[in-house]
Amino acid sequence: MRAVFSIVGLVLVLAIVGVVAKKQLTAGVAPQVSGAPGGPAATPQQQVQQFQKAAEAAMQQARPMPDDPK
Repeated sequence: MRAVFSIVGLVLVLAIVGVVAKKQLTAGVAPQVSGAPGGPAATPQQQVQQFQKAAEAAMQQARPMPDDPK
C-alpha cells in the first residue's frame, strides 16, 4: 500500500513539474540578449554564442599570483 502512495505521489509531482515547464515554454520565457534590455528573447544560437564568449573571456583572464614570502 505504501508503494502505491509513493508511485501516485511521484506521478503527481512529475505532472505538476510538466505543467509548469510547459507554461514557461509557451510563455516565451527566455534570457534576454545582452545589451538589449526589453528586446526580443535570445535564440538558442545566440545563447550558445554568449556562453562561448563568456567562456573565452574567462580563459583569457590572468591568474592572480601570490605574494612572494621571501
